[in-house]
Amino acid sequence: SYSTPLDIERSVVTTTSFDPSHFACCEKRDHKKMKLPVLTTLSPLLALPAIHAFIGPSCAKNARSVSTPPVTVVLRGAMDAYDEQMRAMASSASAVRPASASAAAAPGTDNFKSSPRWRKKTKQLATLGPASSTVEMIEKLFLAGADVFRLNFSHGEHAQKKELLDIIRGVERKYDHPIAILGDLQGPKLRVGTFANPDGEILKAGQIFRFDLQEVPGTNERVRLPHPEIIEASEVGHVLLIDDGKVKLQVVKTGPGFLDCVVVVPGKIKDKKVRGVNTPDSILQISCLTKKDREDLTYMLGIGVDWVALSFVQRPEDIVEIKRLIMEHNPANAFPPHVMAKIEKPSCFVGDSLEKIVQLSDGIMVARGDLGVECAPEDVPILQKTIIDECRKQGKPVVVATQMLESMIDSPTPTRAEASDAATAIYDGADAIMLSAESAAGMYPEEAVLMQQRIINRVEGDPHYSMYLQSTRPKITDGTSASAIILAARQVAKNVNAKCIASFTVGGNTARLASMKRPEQPILAISPLIETCRHLAMSWGVYPEYCPEGNLNTDNFRDMLWVACEIGLRKGLVSNDMDLLVVTAGFPFGTPGKNGRDAIMFGRQELSTTQ
Repeated sequence: SYSTPLDIERSVVTTTSFDPSHFACCEKRDHKKMKLPVLTTLSPLLALPAIHAFIGPSCAKNARSVSTPPVTVVLRGAMDAYDEQMRAMASSASAVRPASASAAAAPGTDNFKSSPRWRKKTKQLATLGPASSTVEMIEKLFLAGADVFRLNFSHGEHAQKKELLDIIRGVERKYDHPIAILGDLQGPKLRVGTFANPDGEILKAGQIFRFDLQEVPGTNERVRLPHPEIIEASEVGHVLLIDDGKVKLQVVKTGPGFLDCVVVVPGKIKDKKVRGVNTPDSILQISCLTKKDREDLTYMLGIGVDWVALSFVQRPEDIVEIKRLIMEHNPANAFPPHVMAKIEKPSCFVGDSLEKIVQLSDGIMVARGDLGVECAPEDVPILQKTIIDECRKQGKPVVVATQMLESMIDSPTPTRAEASDAATAIYDGADAIMLSAESAAGMYPEEAVLMQQRIINRVEGDPHYSMYLQSTRPKITDGTSASAIILAARQVAKNVNAKCIASFTVGGNTARLASMKRPEQPILAISPLIETCRHLAMSWGVYPEYCPEGNLNTDNFRDMLWVACEIGLRKGLVSNDMDLLVVTAGFPFGTPGKNGRDAIMFGRQELSTTQ
């Protein structure tokens, strides 16, 4: 038991212990070995206290009808309304097991949930494509470890995307497990014009080559660049990269409607095979949303994707623009998707741009493809760590993507360097790692997802991983009571060796705060909103569970604790009667942003807090 006051932020936290003999579920157990501590958090700014309960799953399994004495709660400030509510709850004649708990967490054939697929904390994204477009393959990828499926709107028709979304929702229903769907916008594609020679032209080192706006086929000396924004933004000394950096040119002269460049890295350019033009030194005055992107975004909102990935982000204003469009075009009464900014331009690191982009976004993707083209290769690992650290500091989920297991497009096993690359992203503290062509167009999509899962489980079982996360754990300094509660819950869960931190949440903020602190225990996020559960599928260590509000008796704290126990049992997060859970919630339940601000209590004997 704990009785030492602990000041956290502006709250006073104290704990006490119950004699388990006063609990019906503990009637025939060794009381010396069982302790059910209750943590109380009192804040001078709140009308009600916040109380966390630490309960074992046996409470949910072995409840009986018993006659119990009334609860007496002595708290600072003489909170009469709360006292009366507690007495009314405890003075009921019987402790009937709530039907709502059974309905919310009726166990099924879930033996497979003891497998490594369900024990990992780092999430996995799998891109769908020609190699993974059937019901059977999508189900295999899910069982292999995929938590989020990515729909790449750079390829395919809208009808194909809707078909894939429907398949994913079917898998979600079959396994009663929330699955997130990420719609990835293409973004601007900067291309050169056509050449008179259908085989293209070979540029030699040191020659001068011009980009202009003339609508005539290109030669060995010039070609059309149908993007005046590039010409306007380029200065002498700026670099232009062609075909993912295979050809490199440097601006030596600028003029009205043209750029003269010297060829630094020679090579062949051919209009139909050129992937694009990269401008690492320039911030282009163009929107990151093309006409196609706006049409795709409207379609995404109509079919109900959970996340939207925004490409070509250059500045914080790009995030403001897409969020405005989402609010304008989102269907009535539909939850807006979360926005994930893809960091792939050097301009994101100018000044405080990265900090602001992370702040405005709901999540971040380290898009190492274009980032690796526009930045020096030796800089990419450092930038990756910088992005991850900023996201962890602000509590935003971060995904590391591109060329994770590239060789598995054609091979059933990755190279050792690729395995090490994936492991490094996990050690860095990423919330998730992603597969692109490996799962979309490769020969071994299931094996690639399974390999990622194996790497995740191996790294998370390494003591160095836990040590590193603890040493780099960000501080929560916002001074809110919700943050104080999360800090207390994590610390007490560690001290009592709890198996799980269960959080009742509406908007998901409490669960994301808990994920931010990277606790040793898994985080069970129980929400009456399926959209919240799908959003949380992206967050590290969070096991989201959809529990319709009709299955939650939110007026009875004990019923909600039963629900937490049974869901924990069904998900395999707890298995022994002696296992403890740390439960957090907010009241009045159903009001986003109020989580952890009111009260939760479990107990039927007289209780007084340490004064």
